[in-house]
Order: sequence, then C-alpha cells, then structure tokens
Amino acid sequence: MPVATPKSKPQQPREVTAADLLAHGVRDAVALIGYRGYYRDTLGEPGRNDRGIYDDALMVYSPEVYATFNANTDPSRYATGIASLATGVWRYKIGIHGLSKPARLQYRALVQAGPVTVIRDKQGPDTGMFGINIHRGGVSTTSSLGCQTIHPDQWTAFLALVEAEMKRHALKSVPYLLIER
Repeated sequence: MPVATPKSKPQQPREVTAADLLAHGVRDAVALIGYRGYYRDTLGEPGRNDRGIYDDALMVYSPEVYATFNANTDPSRYATGIASLATGVWRYKIGIHGLSKPARLQYRALVQAGPVTVIRDKQGPDTGMFGINIHRGGVSTTSSLGCQTIHPDQWTAFLALVEAEMKRHALKSVPYLLIER
C-alpha cells in the first residue's frame, strides 16, 4: 500500500523560505530547508506531525533556483533508540547512502558533513556522526530510521538540482535548516 502523500508539491512562497533562512542565520549561496509538519492539518491525523507519511516539505534555495519537494523528516516508526533529527542547522555533502548495504543498493545522496543532534525515542538527545542522510524514500514506506527522505517520484530531480547548484557555486557542502511547523 502506498504511503500517504500530498496531492501536490508544497506551495510555500520563496519569500517565506528566504525569511526563515535569514531568521536562523543561514546566508550560504545554496541552502536546504525542511519543514517538519508542513501538512500537519491536511495529511494524517489533524494537528499532529505523523510518522511514516510524507507530511513534511523540503526546499532548495539559491539566488537562481527555488524548488519544493514532498518529504519526510521523521523516522518511519516508533521504537526505543530510533533517531529523529533535531531542529537546527546541519551541514550536508554529496556522498553514498547505504554504505552498510550491498553495493547494488548504494546510491548518491546527501550525507552528513559534520555531527548532528538527534532525539532518540525513549532515550533523549545524542550528537555525532550517525548516517542521518537525505535520501530517496520508498513507495510503501518512507524508508527512514532517522534520515530525511524525499518522495521517490521527486528524488532524481531533487538530487540533480542540489548537485547542479553546489557545482554552480563551487560548494563542497550545504546547510540544511530543519524547523518545526
């Protein structure tokens, strides 16, 4: 069964995203911003940010580009020790997702460029290098044990756009601002 997904991409105006980035001190030429609970009242249980559905949003922002994507910023399920990326600004770079899997299952994605803080179910905060990546989600699951995932129908366009903007601005990493709606 397919995971719940909005009927359209997020419609947030560029100016709102720019203001949020500035309010959180992000001034890099290229930035990513995730909104946890973007569809909080229109997808899943009203008033709640659900797990296991694409009820979040992720935007790519640069002077030349602004694009929105359906995303998941939560783990797919609840379980002791499962990580949720804490809100804040984190650095990401192009790398390989799934390094612990067979080579045929590994692919290019955005990987941690430095430590992140996560909140572990029933355990609390933890900071380090955990492989909390930004990668392709699934059709029947959001495919997250703490990662940020993009709907599979939008993944190729998302990664191509991020790579192109990083190349255009000669960047080795980009900031990812995660905020709660």
